[in-house]
Amino acid sequence: NISAGIGRGQMEVLDQHVNLRRGMNTFYVNLFKNIKGVEVQKQPNKDFYSNFWLSCILINKEAPFTIAQFQEAMALANIETRPLWKPMHLQPIFKGSLYFGDTLSQTLFSKGLCLPSGSNLKDKDRDRISSVVNSLL
Repeated sequence: NISAGIGRGQMEVLDQHVNLRRGMNTFYVNLFKNIKGVEVQKQPNKDFYSNFWLSCILINKEAPFTIAQFQEAMALANIETRPLWKPMHLQPIFKGSLYFGDTLSQTLFSKGLCLPSGSNLKDKDRDRISSVVNSLL
């Protein structure tokens, strides 16, 4: 009953939270739009409507900074970033197991980062994030 009550209460603010998460993704699109080599996650086409629960970027070789430099600068500003999820076939428990697939998941893991995406982030948080990114340019 308690879980159901919490879930029901969350449904009342779901649209608001989705819009806030989508707003964070738009913030990142604008922040990185003129930085060569950084790709922000986006919807494939107009047939999709992502809630952007999590905003992610890919940092390619053309970027003016490496993933390590980006993560270090963010960490120094007490802003958490995380690598994209490690592919299952690279997890220690599956070492030596058969794997059927290509290298896409490994490529995404090596180039990708999850960025702060919470619906509770404020303008001051976005300003801090922008400041760190701009300091790397």
